[in-house]
Amino acid sequence: MKLTHVRSLVCALILSAFLAATLAAQAPLEPTQMPSRTSCYLIWRGTPAGDARKTNALFALWDDPDFASVRAAMFENMTAGSEQDPSKPGLTRAEAEEYSSLLENAFVAGYLGKPEAKTTSSAAPLKPGEHPYNGLFFVYDRTGKEALLTKAVLRLRGAEKAPPQISQVTVAGLPVLKVDRKESTTYWVEHGKYAASANERSVLEDILARLEHQGSDTTSLAQTSAYKEAQPQLGGGVIEFFVGVPSLKELAPDTASGFKMAPVLNALRLEALHSISGRVVLEGAKTRFEGAILGDTAPGALFDFWTEGLSSPTSLSLLPSGAISYSETQFNLPGFYEILKRAVAAAMPAGQPNATAMVESMAQARIGMPLADALALPSGEFASMQLSPSLDPEKAVYVLGIRKKPETLKLLRFILGDQITSERGEGDTTFLKISLHGNQGSKGVAQWGFYHLAITPDFIVGATRSETVRDLLAKRSNSNSISAGQFQSARSSYPERINGLNYFDFQKIDWPALKARWIEQAQKVSETQTSTARQKASAAKVPSLLTDANPQVFPKHLHFMAGASWKDAKGVHFDQWIE
Repeated sequence: MKLTHVRSLVCALILSAFLAATLAAQAPLEPTQMPSRTSCYLIWRGTPAGDARKTNALFALWDDPDFASVRAAMFENMTAGSEQDPSKPGLTRAEAEEYSSLLENAFVAGYLGKPEAKTTSSAAPLKPGEHPYNGLFFVYDRTGKEALLTKAVLRLRGAEKAPPQISQVTVAGLPVLKVDRKESTTYWVEHGKYAASANERSVLEDILARLEHQGSDTTSLAQTSAYKEAQPQLGGGVIEFFVGVPSLKELAPDTASGFKMAPVLNALRLEALHSISGRVVLEGAKTRFEGAILGDTAPGALFDFWTEGLSSPTSLSLLPSGAISYSETQFNLPGFYEILKRAVAAAMPAGQPNATAMVESMAQARIGMPLADALALPSGEFASMQLSPSLDPEKAVYVLGIRKKPETLKLLRFILGDQITSERGEGDTTFLKISLHGNQGSKGVAQWGFYHLAITPDFIVGATRSETVRDLLAKRSNSNSISAGQFQSARSSYPERINGLNYFDFQKIDWPALKARWIEQAQKVSETQTSTARQKASAAKVPSLLTDANPQVFPKHLHFMAGASWKDAKGVHFDQWIE
């Protein structure tokens, strides 16, 4: 994993922890108050107090004094690139810490679909000065944050390259600021305990009318069939989200790359997917994410992409007991291909030849087997495991389940061609050395430019170093090698058949070594990406997020993470927890 991706992942993880460690407080706008045409929403219920903050592992990490420098550097990094005018100074660490306290209060963001009357005329051309419909809205509980919120809003407006035109209008009987920009218009109002914003006047009117209404509404989102179906995955969460999938059709463009989208969406049977929903809840020291994609799982819909699952993934037989992490997912590749063929056929104009039929004919002539048979060679199981305590990429291993090794080897030889620089058989395993930068005799090819594959009767095992692949195969067993009690306890709470499984043992990480490796990687200057002395100096600068981090603070609070996914008659479910 590239360093930039890792740092982004760490930032996202820690920020998610900060957001997740809360009590289930009242949101500014609950689903019982939202209009039935709400396409999607995200609720954040504010930060906690008391024992919930102290006992949660992620929030304890956030509050740890040894983590303060990382927290400040993280906010500084996150806001440094957000300024719209680069000539204006970014946030200082002190300002970032100050504005971050706005997250202590609850907010909700969402999208309202077009009213019925406007939907029928959506194809009409826009009048001069009109903008396309944008149903986004935002409501924030500003209690105790009135002055800071005003300060933050003024700062954001002042940072824009082109100052917006601001005027005052009346919406729902309240004075509202109308902020006109070249590409959009925003309405902003602060009234009582709430601040609200929307890009459409009609949306703001609807939201303001419902803010003071606390009871159930027969026209609310909570009364729709999609929400009722998803309700077991909602409520009681500190973070909660809901997406009504069929209603998103109206957000899709009429055409994309010259193809009409409506026939494509119909061919994909998007209506079979009813909703995507989830929540983050606290369970003592644990922070748990629960989510689901719900709908009609009958064959022929996008649910065909997921398999029915296994009681125990076959790649577990390769997993050594000392592995730091393991992640496995099972996909139905032939099923996905059938979905793709329908979408491509629907996208083609009437009278044109079927593109997929031509591709299949050409593929069969080249590889000597029907494309459907080639796609059936992988079992659909994909797995990865990290064997290094410092998370060294050279110790990361990737596994693809296969059927029919001879046919799989034939397909690999066709796909990789001259990139295969050596092939060697040992017992029932064939080892391939793959050049990622041409053949072995290419000028300037370094050792890191090679990749190593081992093809067994059941798997393709790959890593950047041959020793990593060989060591893993030498230690393989026929039993489940995950011995962590926490993981076994979590596994017992999931259904018998699962199509995804993962764990990460934070206690096995060598945190000082990990920090040293990341700093070393950050100091490397890419000659292909930097040309001037200034660029080289900037690229070689180690981010303070790394230099200021105390590696001992992480194992104090982070212990274990595990999760699984499964498919049933209602849809596909996901469960992930960390402590």
